[in-house]
Amino acid sequence: MNIIYKLILTAAIVAIGAMTLLAGSINNKEAERIALATAPIVQEAVQHKSEEWEKYYPRQYSSWKKTKDGDELLDMLKEKPQLSVLWAGYGFSKDYNAPRGHYYALQDNVNTLRTGAPTDGETGPMPTACWTCKSTDVPRIQERDGELEYFTGKWAKYGNEIVNTIGCANCHSNETGELAVRILHLNKGLEAAGLPKFEDSTHQEKRNLVCAQCHSEYYFKKTKWTDENGNNKIANVVTYPWANGLTVEGMEKYYDDENFTDWTHKISKTKMLKAQHPGYELFKTGIHAQKGVSCADCHMPYTQEGSVKYSDHQLQNPLETMDRSCMPCHRENEKKLKDIVHRKFERKEQLHELAMDNLAKAHLETAKAMEAGASDSELEAVRADIRSAQWKWDYAVASHPGFFHAPEETLRILSVANETAMQARLKLVSILADHNVRKYIAPDFSTKEKAQKIAGVPLQKLVDEKLKFKATLEKEWYKQAEKNYNLNAKKSRVGLDDAQTAYSK
Repeated sequence: MNIIYKLILTAAIVAIGAMTLLAGSINNKEAERIALATAPIVQEAVQHKSEEWEKYYPRQYSSWKKTKDGDELLDMLKEKPQLSVLWAGYGFSKDYNAPRGHYYALQDNVNTLRTGAPTDGETGPMPTACWTCKSTDVPRIQERDGELEYFTGKWAKYGNEIVNTIGCANCHSNETGELAVRILHLNKGLEAAGLPKFEDSTHQEKRNLVCAQCHSEYYFKKTKWTDENGNNKIANVVTYPWANGLTVEGMEKYYDDENFTDWTHKISKTKMLKAQHPGYELFKTGIHAQKGVSCADCHMPYTQEGSVKYSDHQLQNPLETMDRSCMPCHRENEKKLKDIVHRKFERKEQLHELAMDNLAKAHLETAKAMEAGASDSELEAVRADIRSAQWKWDYAVASHPGFFHAPEETLRILSVANETAMQARLKLVSILADHNVRKYIAPDFSTKEKAQKIAGVPLQKLVDEKLKFKATLEKEWYKQAEKNYNLNAKKSRVGLDDAQTAYSK
């Protein structure tokens, strides 16, 4: 009997010990949960450095760092050579890569041939506005210098200050950790569209709008202003063309009413529009948005670690996290869902290619008509078709995941774009015949090299200039930023000096 009592006593002691450890673990996790729920304050002076948020939000920061894993560089001008012809005379004909993880957003902006090779803060082809969606430093500078001063001048003006890539301060309040947008043009766009401002939106819609501040269509609106010293200046202000609504036709009408042109096409002399990345607008027409799903639900799915639940900040393709992004709502198996997405992509690609081919040939046939003596008045309707068709094509594909976010709308827009491009070509057949040009065949643009030659891109010259810039002025920027305590290169620039480019392979 004594042995039985001893065994019972031992078991009881072990059980008590286990319960004590379990209670301690539960208490520790609860304490951690409470601590995380109590928002710390990230000092305003350093909030632009995402590593300063790490001590308070270690899980979110750790997952954000994984955006570095999305490092594949895809040269879209090589994948789709028609692009150089479509964008002839515009920066995108020089260099255009598929977007990578947020870790690379700022460096890819610095590396691209589109931003040129400035030699100081007052040279180069692009305005300061080209930094706007790439860095946590942008709202800091806007709040310090004022929005109009920020949007005034050349891109290189802030090269030694805009040195931290997209991060915590772009989407969160440093005081509460809650979702927040500090750039002013988002609310201006929402108001123009008759929509609630960010502060008045639901929490779920804010989970869209923090993305929409960048993943939307915009243009640089030339705005005259006078600084405090009485100097007259012109700012290129990022502006959303939403006054007629968030549709492709509504924005086209806005641009037409404003008589706005991004550039004059080098080959066809058409006054063109360049779509940026209208992801938010297209998403809002799709079934997920209509069902109340937000960007963050799929691209930043909730993750559970013990008692702590947080959003995954890796911001990746939901097909990589289907167990958390898709399966909480869908009952089909993962393979079936992936097959559905792939079919949507294939359908988009077919119309995508058809539209690009017809547009590229329309530009080239217009140039042939000009060479044969066709007047601007003869070509007016053709150019109107080309402008409209290319705007719609670009709008449908510049939002890279549009084929999934809004497949029906994407295919509709591409179909209209292709039909309008074909109408332009039909008009050109008649015009060319009037000038004794028959059976004209456009030159071959089946490779990047051939297309860029047609577009008149001096690629090697641009590359040489860029490499010189990277070896000189760019390096000075980071030295100055570290000296001014705006950059912690050992934390935020790991691997970026060797980041791959389309011209350095």
